[in-house]
Amino acid sequence: MIKTIKSDLAIIRERDPAARGFLEILLCYPGFQALALHRISHSLWKLELPLIPRLISQITRSLTGIEIHPGARIGTGVFIDHGMGVVIGETAEIGNRCLLYQGVTLGGTGKDHGKRHPTLAENVVVGAGAKVLGAISVGANTRIGAGSVVVRNVKADSTVVGIPGRVVHQSGTRINPLAHSALPDAEANVIRNLMERIDLLENQVIALHSSLSDIQKGKKTEKIIPGKSQSLKDREIIEFIGDSKLNNNEENI
Repeated sequence: MIKTIKSDLAIIRERDPAARGFLEILLCYPGFQALALHRISHSLWKLELPLIPRLISQITRSLTGIEIHPGARIGTGVFIDHGMGVVIGETAEIGNRCLLYQGVTLGGTGKDHGKRHPTLAENVVVGAGAKVLGAISVGANTRIGAGSVVVRNVKADSTVVGIPGRVVHQSGTRINPLAHSALPDAEANVIRNLMERIDLLENQVIALHSSLSDIQKGKKTEKIIPGKSQSLKDREIIEFIGDSKLNNNEENI
C-alpha cells in the first residue's frame, strides 16, 4: 500500500507542473485522495466485507467529487487530474500510469452481471469529459480526446476522437500525456476532402461544358485541366475547419 501511494505521489510530481510539494499533494489534490481511499476500500472489497467498502466510496465521493466503485481495479502511478465528476464503475480496470481528466466516465452498459465496464491498458490518457462505455478494451499508449464517446475496442498506440469515437492510429509515435488537446480534427479533415472532391468534379463539369460548346462550334477542344477551387474560401467552411489548418493543408499540397 505504501509503495503504491508513493508511486501515485511521484506521477503527480512528474506530470503536473503546478505540484509544488508532497504535502500540497496530500492535502489539496482530490484525485490523489480519492485513489488513496479507493485502495483502502478495494482491499476491504476483496475481503468481501459488506457495506463498509461502499460506505468509504460514498464518503470519498462527497469529499472529492470522484466516484470510484470499490470493485474497480486500478494500477500504480495513476493520476486523476482535478477529477471532479469522474465516475469509475465496478468492473473497470485501469492500467499503470494512466491519466484521467475531469468528467471522465468509465461506465457500464446493460444490466447483466459480470464484466461490463472498460479496461484501460498502460499509459492511456482520457481527456476531459470523455466517456468510455461497456466491456471494451483500450490499448496501451492510447489518447482519448476530450468529449469523445468510446464504445468499441481500441488498439494500442491510437488516438480516438468524436462521437462515437473514431480511431486515428499513431503506431510507433511517442505521446506526450499532457498534450491531450493536440488531437486531429477528423470531421474537418473529412469535410476538407469532400470539398476538394466537389471542387474537382465542378471544374470537370465546367471544362466538359466548354468542350461541348467548342465541338458544336466546330472548334478544336483543349485538354481538360481542372482549375483551382474557390469554394474552399467559403466563409462557413473556413469558420468550421479553421483558416490556419486550411493554410497548412494547402502548403502541404
